[in-house]
Amino acid sequence: MGIFSWIILGLIAGALAKWIMPGPDPGGWIVTMVIGIVGAFIGGWLGSLVGIGGPVTGFGIGDIITATIGAIIFLAVYRMLKRRSS
Repeated sequence: MGIFSWIILGLIAGALAKWIMPGPDPGGWIVTMVIGIVGAFIGGWLGSLVGIGGPVTGFGIGDIITATIGAIIFLAVYRMLKRRSS
């Protein structure tokens, strides 16, 4: 996948993660994209670890779900760390 595809997938996964886990997070679309892109890596890594998937390689429904689950995990960890620091 090219960088443009990762950005689009990151937007989709990050937006879905923020929709599923609403809250007052700082940042706008840039942070949403970063959350989604990092979530795609986390979701792909966790999926390959437990044997139910592999790295996110396209725009299939499985890839979007994997990236979104990873983004939700990343967002939850981010919020826990932010809560501890404040």
